[in-house]
Amino acid sequence: MARFLFTIIIVLCSVSSFILVSTQGIISSTNGNDTKQLQLRFDKKKGEFRILQVADMHYANGNKTPCKDVLPNQFAHCTDLNTSAFLNRMIKAEKPDLIVFTGDNIFAHDAEDAAASMNAAFAPAIASKIPWAAVLGNHDQESTLSRKGVMNHIVGMKNTLSKLNPSDVDVIDGFGNYNLEVNGVEGSNLMNKSILNLYFLDSGDYSTVPSIRGYGWIKESQQLWFQQTSKKLQKISKAPGLAYFHIPLPEYASFDSSNSTGVNQDGISSASVNSGFFKTLVEAGDVKAVFTGHDHLNDFCGKLTGINLCYAGGFGYHAYGKVGWSRRARMVVVSLEKKPTGEWGAVKSIKTWKRLDDENLTAIDGQVLWSQY
Repeated sequence: MARFLFTIIIVLCSVSSFILVSTQGIISSTNGNDTKQLQLRFDKKKGEFRILQVADMHYANGNKTPCKDVLPNQFAHCTDLNTSAFLNRMIKAEKPDLIVFTGDNIFAHDAEDAAASMNAAFAPAIASKIPWAAVLGNHDQESTLSRKGVMNHIVGMKNTLSKLNPSDVDVIDGFGNYNLEVNGVEGSNLMNKSILNLYFLDSGDYSTVPSIRGYGWIKESQQLWFQQTSKKLQKISKAPGLAYFHIPLPEYASFDSSNSTGVNQDGISSASVNSGFFKTLVEAGDVKAVFTGHDHLNDFCGKLTGINLCYAGGFGYHAYGKVGWSRRARMVVVSLEKKPTGEWGAVKSIKTWKRLDDENLTAIDGQVLWSQY
């Protein structure tokens, strides 16, 4: 029942009322920002690493913020707290090892206090004690903090693995370009080696070039950082990679219903110039899938030149949507090969699906994005 909306939950308690403890994806417990010192790794029991992508929460002022594009009978009871309730449900159902927020985490144009909005928006992730990471969208900086200030606040929050730009790079555009490594199962011969590499980039907000209108893009300095990081990691291990950022690449326009899984009903709101980052990804060779947000009514995945380009679909209730079309989230599960000896080896497959915020958290569009075979 795709139109079902959980409004009962929001009157029960605050946004951080649900607590789920998960430590299988990290070495030890998380206190404050200790997760920055911890190593993500695959689960020993199932040989999996589970990633929940949350796109476009557009959080503002909690229970004072009305929802957009919901059914008339839902509107009176729907606020930002419905977004929090959905996130709590997803965490409980999927038990991710990492939660990734891909921008427009707050709708800062409506947020009275950017820091307070972020604290509320990320509260379910923090309460769960599951490591999380975030990148910026085009709206995050439109309230009481600059774009730099927003990222500075995020990296100071509890249980986050989000980072500022690498300190060993002289000049790099944007705020929050970083990578995370996921090591093999504890006790295996890959326990000290990254066998899954995650890249996070700031795709910008709006063009700063007067002659070019529209949204921002991933700049040359960021691409150079990615190339150098990818090359360094591939010298250690030929591990697959995943990339997360907010604004889709122009190449997302290569797909329609005949060559993708999911829907494209929002158009592709990429930058009006092609910065060549897709070509950079292809040449690097390790990234198997890219995950973005930005266009809330798109939730498809399509493969181009060996790389999957995926949307998550809109998550937040204060974000624009489509009446009767459920808010949704994307899951990615990376699975390891099990050797005849019973030991877990390298990555075998990368799978994905989406869950709808309906009565049953319905899972749809399951697909294999990549397999070593």
